[in-house]
Amino acid sequence: MFNSLSDRLTATFKNLRGKGRLTEADVDATVREIRRALLDADVAVPVVREFTGRVRERALGAEVSAALNPGQQIVKIVNEELVEILGGETRRIRLAKNGPTVIMLAGLQGAGKTTLAGKLSKWLKSQGHSPMLVACDLQRPNAVTQLQVVGQRANVPVFAPHPGATSAELDQPAGDPVAVARAGVEEARQKLHDVVIVDTAGRLGVDADMMEQARQIRRAIVPNEVLFVIDSMIGQDAVNTALAFDEGVNFTGIVLSKLDGDARGGAALSVASVTGKPVMFASTGEGVDDFELFHPDRMASRILDMGDVLTLIEQAEKSWDKDEAARMAKKFADQEEFTLDDFLAQMQQIRNMGSMKKMLMMMPGAQNIRQQLEQFDEREIDRVEAIVRSMTPHERLAPKIINGSRRARIARGSGVHVSEVNGLLERFAQAQKMMKKMAQGGMPGMPGMPGLPGAGGGARKNAKNAPKKKAKSGNPAKAAQERKEAEARRANAAKALPTGAAFGQQGGDFDPSQLNLPKGFDKFLGK
Repeated sequence: MFNSLSDRLTATFKNLRGKGRLTEADVDATVREIRRALLDADVAVPVVREFTGRVRERALGAEVSAALNPGQQIVKIVNEELVEILGGETRRIRLAKNGPTVIMLAGLQGAGKTTLAGKLSKWLKSQGHSPMLVACDLQRPNAVTQLQVVGQRANVPVFAPHPGATSAELDQPAGDPVAVARAGVEEARQKLHDVVIVDTAGRLGVDADMMEQARQIRRAIVPNEVLFVIDSMIGQDAVNTALAFDEGVNFTGIVLSKLDGDARGGAALSVASVTGKPVMFASTGEGVDDFELFHPDRMASRILDMGDVLTLIEQAEKSWDKDEAARMAKKFADQEEFTLDDFLAQMQQIRNMGSMKKMLMMMPGAQNIRQQLEQFDEREIDRVEAIVRSMTPHERLAPKIINGSRRARIARGSGVHVSEVNGLLERFAQAQKMMKKMAQGGMPGMPGMPGLPGAGGGARKNAKNAPKKKAKSGNPAKAAQERKEAEARRANAAKALPTGAAFGQQGGDFDPSQLNLPKGFDKFLGK
């Protein structure tokens, strides 16, 4: 959403790098670029004027002139002012002390209220609440049916005593939405739902009748929260719309829908500042789970390309399988081999977190590789999973046995080219090496990083003192002699074992065939 704004601001701050002192001309030039970037992003003119005024005043003050790095100090000032313009602090739903918490949704027609009602109910359910949806949009054709479908996807009950208008009954009068809202709150109270979400009808532009209907519903149900749902792509008209709804229904919070769109996103920066009401939630996609609590500080970090690692961690904690994580941790601690089954399990864990593009865009500096991220094909994970699932269990445990004919069979089974199978196996081999180094003593090339618990943090230190393996000779006769000597040493070591030590044998040489090992494993043991 904020890609254009983020690019402009990032380019502006690059000009400040390396400057030990900023002149008034430097500050004026920076503020001028910030003003242009905000206006291009459709931020309201009064908001831009106020924002840049505060930035200029602080940039010319003592906090910048006395700073060791003035450029970074200006970035800090812009970040703090962005947080302030977005609402300052994270605002959560005020829950009712007695009875169900009533949440009323209001906004223009087409802003996404009905879909957002389902997303909000799903989010509240994940927070431990028991929500219920009430269908009060009886004007828009099939709005009630849409809410019922959304409620089914979110696995949340919907109170809809009136079917509302349908495409075949446009001329027939709709039911009484005020009565439906009042009955819905009473139904939730009787069935012990602790949250009621009332979906009201939207309006087109200035519609006094529909606004009066929203006022009547507000008076009838006395909601704890009135959330104004606004399309993030609405542009400069966002301020006028927000002021009209604030005057009409006195909303308590703002929800930004379609925040994943490609518009410039000025609405998010304008509405909260003009109305003085906080942005509480944001809809970030089409799925019922694409919904998140709005954090002004994190959004400001995204705009300035500083990433949003906290949200990324929260998503990981929400979707990560703790049992699988514990199994992998134990595997590292025991220094067991990382297999393709483990690789597949990790891929599925990542898939559960949602879109790879969205996750990667939350990383600091993601704007620098945005073009590559936009070209990333989300179906790549599906292809990788198909390739791994086309392998036999033994091939996943021992990928080195996958020869040319096996690779061709795997490619046919997964519907890809052999080159893609080759590429996956090469990437897996690199991942396997990295995992082995991590288990032996932390990430390579990262000084001070401790090894995993029980992973033998001193393995690397001991490896220095360990005797180096003697290289095999290139002379065939000499190599044959070395093999004979190695076999003799193994035979002597086996004979020296105490009775019963050699897997139940009464001394003597060790026969690997008794272990029922895979074919060819005896050659690995030197037999």
